[in-house]
Amino acid sequence: MILIRNICLYGALGLSLFASTAFAKAKGDKTLRRPVEWHVSVSGDDNASGTSAAPLRHIQTAAEKARPGDVITVHAGTYRERVAPPRGGDSKERPIVFQAAKGEKVEIKGSEVIKNWKRLDEKTWVAVIPNRLFEDFNPYQDTIHGDWLERGQWCHTGEVYLNDVALNETDALENVLMNGGETPLWFCKVDKENTWIWANFFQANPNEELAEINVRQTVFYPRKPFVNYITVRGFHLSHAATPWAPPTAEQIGLIGTHWSKGWVIEENDVRHSKCVGITLGKYGDEWDNKAESVEGYIKTTQRALDNHWNRDSVGSHLVRGNRVSWCGQAGIAGSLGAIFSTVEENVVHDISRQKLFWGYELAGIKLHGAVDAVIRHNHIYRTEGGIWLDWMTQGTRITRNLLHDNEVQDFSLEVNHGPILVDNNLFLSTELAQVKLSQGVAFVHNTIAWKIWPTGKVDERATPYLLPHDTRIAGYHDCPCGNVSYFNNLFIGGEDLSAYKDCSLPVQLKGNAFDAQAQYKVVQDADGWYLEIAPSRESAHRQTVAPVRLKQLPDAVIPNQPFDMKGVEPVFDKDYVGKIRNKRNGVVAGALVTAGNGQVRVKVYDN
Repeated sequence: MILIRNICLYGALGLSLFASTAFAKAKGDKTLRRPVEWHVSVSGDDNASGTSAAPLRHIQTAAEKARPGDVITVHAGTYRERVAPPRGGDSKERPIVFQAAKGEKVEIKGSEVIKNWKRLDEKTWVAVIPNRLFEDFNPYQDTIHGDWLERGQWCHTGEVYLNDVALNETDALENVLMNGGETPLWFCKVDKENTWIWANFFQANPNEELAEINVRQTVFYPRKPFVNYITVRGFHLSHAATPWAPPTAEQIGLIGTHWSKGWVIEENDVRHSKCVGITLGKYGDEWDNKAESVEGYIKTTQRALDNHWNRDSVGSHLVRGNRVSWCGQAGIAGSLGAIFSTVEENVVHDISRQKLFWGYELAGIKLHGAVDAVIRHNHIYRTEGGIWLDWMTQGTRITRNLLHDNEVQDFSLEVNHGPILVDNNLFLSTELAQVKLSQGVAFVHNTIAWKIWPTGKVDERATPYLLPHDTRIAGYHDCPCGNVSYFNNLFIGGEDLSAYKDCSLPVQLKGNAFDAQAQYKVVQDADGWYLEIAPSRESAHRQTVAPVRLKQLPDAVIPNQPFDMKGVEPVFDKDYVGKIRNKRNGVVAGALVTAGNGQVRVKVYDN
């Protein structure tokens, strides 16, 4: 068995690597302790009792004290610390809850304020920072590196912010000193005693305004796996020096679950992670960033099975109602650890905007091995990659998502064998979609502006398929074109589905409508986002189509599995906004019933 980093083995004491004896005893103990609410305040004292009248000072102090069923309520203020819960709850009903006090703004930051800047000229300042500030981790010595990172290995995980806006790092000091443009730059150098940072603040005085730098690698992340049943709610989480997070390495996010089970991450504002905002990802081992190949990831998956990659130990997370922005690699990512999870109602935007580094892991949502997952009603825009589901996506539903203004690709299904259900989404980016060489896929009632990424007829990578609703590997297969169905979709970007001619596996195309001349745009008003769409004259009155039933969807042929996903109704009779498709409203192609007759304006997402 491959041993997981940072976990000590106590074999002589008979303790298990993956289970807590204390939790097991607690489940069978009829005299469980009464849950406690711990209070934390910036005016508190870590030697206090932790009551509302005598709060603690640090969230981590409360985390050390909390036991299953306890609640940690954090009051208004800015907390500059890393929260690493040493334990979690013992069940879904008895989590440890970390929450911002109702109606109070609570910020947890991985940065520190720097006030010793010295002016060099009208644009440029320099700060000399003693290395003791960074303790055992200096982000200005730590460069971005890892599997499938193709460009930008010179970049550091550190960052410089002025009033919560990140400056751009440069690889040469003269670029900062001679900057004649409008983009502020920074450069760093580290010696034995100090870290030097040169930065352009232009007319701003960083000693009078809010100048911050990354100091901590992460903000909310356990130091070991299997810290289960944690709820994190209502915080503003920012400024983490996170590493590149490929699927073959430990995936450390600004907030992350670290190979655990049953987390609820909801209603948080997550921003300014150097790489990933929220991770539902893999543990670390000696193979981290040493497995950049098909064979390497297959072995990663096999080792994960030895390290309890199963429903009982990992996944079943809920990521709901968060806003994730200004991350360099991905908004939400996870390799293998997102199994049986739901990702819903999140707003993910402005991902990979600096473009200082690049690799094959950039997206708004990027998941590997998403087994029986649900990705529902998320709003994803100004990202590179939109939604990208890679390897072993099986039993997963992507429904009622709004995507627009994404670059490179809007939607990607890479080397999956299905079944995968994609229904009632608004895919409104004009970029391509990599969907041709995954099998067992059903597209039902989507409105689609993208075109299909041109590829060959087969991806020869032999990738795993799994037992139904399970993580155990049933076999391996390459990825031929076909075994896909498109039912009742509206294409408004010129796609004609000719990419599926001469596929080696069957393709079913029914009830689709094509209107390459349709005019549309997504606009933001005070109360939310609206889709304005005007069909071309030839398509102004789309023909009524037959309802689609779940039992019509062809089985995923390679794993030999039907579309038996939990929670899917027998008939696709509700559109993107929940309006009923029936004789009165009409059953027309696309995600919106109301987009069938002339120009319309429909609210598609709240602010």
